[in-house]
Amino acid sequence: MEEGKRQKQVGGLIQQEMDDIFRRLNMNMIEGGMVSISSVKITPDLLEARIYLSFFQVADVKAALKKIEDRAWEIKKELASRVRQQLRRIPEIKYFADDTLDHVFKMEELFKKINEEKRPSPGE
Repeated sequence: MEEGKRQKQVGGLIQQEMDDIFRRLNMNMIEGGMVSISSVKITPDLLEARIYLSFFQVADVKAALKKIEDRAWEIKKELASRVRQQLRRIPEIKYFADDTLDHVFKMEELFKKINEEKRPSPGE
C-alpha cells in the first residue's frame, strides 16, 4: 500500500530527529560497529513508527537491538521534546533490524562466483 503524504512527512521528520538523537546518545556506534537508521515507516493512523536499523560490522545484531530497546524510553522522551510542536501524539516506536545490506553482500558474492565459473581457463 502506498504511503500517504502526511505519513511520508512524519516519517521524514522522525528519521531526521532519530538520526540526531542516536548521534547525541552515542548509539550510532555499538560494539565496535555502526548503527544507522535506514528507514522509518509510519502507520496510516500515525500512531506507530517502525524504525529499521542497519547494522554494519556489528557481531551480535540481536544484542545491539536489545541495547537500543532498553533505552527506548529515553529515546522516545527525547523525540517527544523535539517534535511536540509538529505532532499531536508521539507515535509508538518499534525497532527492526534491516537486513537489506546482508542480502546485497550475498548477491554480490553469488555474482562474483558465477562470473568466475563462466570465465574460460587459460588452457582452453
